Amino acid sequence: MFIDCSEKERFIFAKIAHAAAQLETECYIIGGFVRDKILGRETADVDIVCLGDGIELAHATARLFHPQPRVSFFKNFGTAHIKVDDLDIEFVGARKESYRYHSRKPEVTPGTLEDDQQRRDFTINALAISLNPNNYGALIDPFEGIQALEAKMIRTPLDPDQTFSDDPLRMMRAIRFASQLRFFIEEHTWQGIQNNIERIHIISQERITDELNKILLSKKPSVGLDLLYQSGLLHIIFPQMIDLAGAEYKDGMGHKDNFYHTLQVVDNIAENTDDLWLRWAALLHDIGKPATKRFEEGHGWTFHGHEVVGGRMVPKIFARFRLPMDHKMRFVKKLVELHLRPISLTKENITDSAIRRLLFDAGDDIDALMTLCKADITSKNKQKVKRYLDNFEMVRYRLEAVEESDRIRNWQPPVTGEMIMEIFGLPPCKQVGDIKNAIRDAILDGEIENNYDAAYDFMLKTAKAFNLEPVK
Repeated sequence: MFIDCSEKERFIFAKIAHAAAQLETECYIIGGFVRDKILGRETADVDIVCLGDGIELAHATARLFHPQPRVSFFKNFGTAHIKVDDLDIEFVGARKESYRYHSRKPEVTPGTLEDDQQRRDFTINALAISLNPNNYGALIDPFEGIQALEAKMIRTPLDPDQTFSDDPLRMMRAIRFASQLRFFIEEHTWQGIQNNIERIHIISQERITDELNKILLSKKPSVGLDLLYQSGLLHIIFPQMIDLAGAEYKDGMGHKDNFYHTLQVVDNIAENTDDLWLRWAALLHDIGKPATKRFEEGHGWTFHGHEVVGGRMVPKIFARFRLPMDHKMRFVKKLVELHLRPISLTKENITDSAIRRLLFDAGDDIDALMTLCKADITSKNKQKVKRYLDNFEMVRYRLEAVEESDRIRNWQPPVTGEMIMEIFGLPPCKQVGDIKNAIRDAILDGEIENNYDAAYDFMLKTAKAFNLEPVK
């Protein structure tokens, strides 16, 4: 076989070939599995195309295994799926497609293998391996996909204007593959993307977000993010990111290009974590800067409060991208709001009070916050970077020391709001919150010890200021 398969994969493909022979139909492995096997990438998704009924072939294949895998099929789309060992196998009949201009839903009719290969997005995804007796294991490569793999090139099988107009999501996919594989986009194909960026409006937000997430999860996300920017697609799908781009100068004073700084931060964090939401936090950490940019005479450009403004923007951005509005969004929002705090601690004499407050506010996300803040160091001045990193290590040491002694992470004051209401006979009201916050602040600031007796005594003193006495 042209591609290097494991013994188990060869066994499974032989079963598929046998089922196809029983049905007297031709079948082929096509697309991403072939591409990734040639590139030496891990892959478990197999697409099988046959010159007949894909659902019928899936059922015939399943009957050859013991126990039989369950066949999931979608009659309207003519597709079926089975899982055998670690392989997810999808079956479909070869088809040709034609599109109407205002829709990405094609009119589908049965076709030949050549028709099916022509409708593929890129030449590297149009490669097929025969599972037929006359040429079992042979490579069918009508669009020089192997040459494109060797050249590390993304190119469309047909005219790129037709390819991208038919299915505009392919523009995002081209950029995603360039980011994941570190390939370049061939010049004619790149021009086709730029010619058709407005067509992205007919694609659902969910599918755009899925491609953006895959770009963020690539080894070096800046490759894809910069291509989105240079193509003009980012201007349409994420205009807030465009607002970060460029550096403005006044009175000889400028600021860094916050767009490319952000891309560097995302790359930095990608070296340390595969967590998608931590990567989103890196992408959005400075999103509030355009709205807070000011020029102060004699001082230069400032972005005061951009972390607060950015935090407020996070829920709206998540809602627009159809991202989960749950703990994942709250995690990103928290990190955006707190990302300056550890940095500010490196610029002053660190008090235990400041450390306690950071631990209290960050909770279990303190390690993720420190990872983000470390990634935020993008200076080209090596001495400056070393100084920041040394200071960060000092902050990390102090965090560990204070946490060890005070156990403040995810801590709650020993006197609760319910206890305050019961002791003073109060309903839920502002006074209860004020007393509870005063107790919390006194403990965090080191004014009183972190125990019930000290908190109770402080509560009584604080309540007197509100003319409150315990209910007897």
